[in-house]
Amino acid sequence: MRMSPSPVPGLPRRVAAELVGTAALVAVIIGSGIRADSLSQDIAVRLLANSLASAVGLGVLIALLGPLSGAHFNPVVTLSEWWARRGEDGAPDAREVGLYLSAQLAGAVAGALLAEAMFGRSPGGWATQVRSDTPLLLGETVATAGLVLVVQGLRRIGRPSLAPVAVAAYIGAAIWFTSSGSFANPAATVGRAFSDSFTGIAPGSLPGFIGAQLLGALVGITLATVLYGSDEPKGPVLRRTG
Repeated sequence: MRMSPSPVPGLPRRVAAELVGTAALVAVIIGSGIRADSLSQDIAVRLLANSLASAVGLGVLIALLGPLSGAHFNPVVTLSEWWARRGEDGAPDAREVGLYLSAQLAGAVAGALLAEAMFGRSPGGWATQVRSDTPLLLGETVATAGLVLVVQGLRRIGRPSLAPVAVAAYIGAAIWFTSSGSFANPAATVGRAFSDSFTGIAPGSLPGFIGAQLLGALVGITLATVLYGSDEPKGPVLRRTG
């Protein structure tokens, strides 16, 4: 007997899922970095612990919240999905996209403050780690382009069941193979500015990093179009964004 697809949740629930999911993701990223920093002075060990926790946490959150909101947790994912689906029936409008982006930003800041509080640190302090060198910005462009290509590629080949594993695996790998450590998420980047820890980024470095991420999103969308064409996707990797 063939089961009918589950109805898409209402917009308030989808926005709430994006807020909670982004907060949880940023808490995992920052919290695991704080924990790793307290347990080892070896930078490689700290990076390994942080990348594993971040990848596993992301995969779990996508699997758990994907059926609700699509589990974007990331403005470049939301914007690339909006662009790819423009003109389709039921595609999100500007208001819905704006609500997703607002929820992601608010969730990222909340997640950063939560991580700081969980480890007994005073919430609200600014990060001091400057990340503005050109090689880092190039690395961030590459990291974001790859993420968008993975999301759009899965969408176009009709493999939605691979999203939790594929996206998480890519981020875990990109943390290591890119010079920037693969933030690849403007909302999470802003959230990390609220934590002066292993995964933090100084507020002054935000414009460069976010600019690199937006550029990377454009590169990723272009690569997806070149590789997969502009035909109708076989199936969405992430559910409706709006």
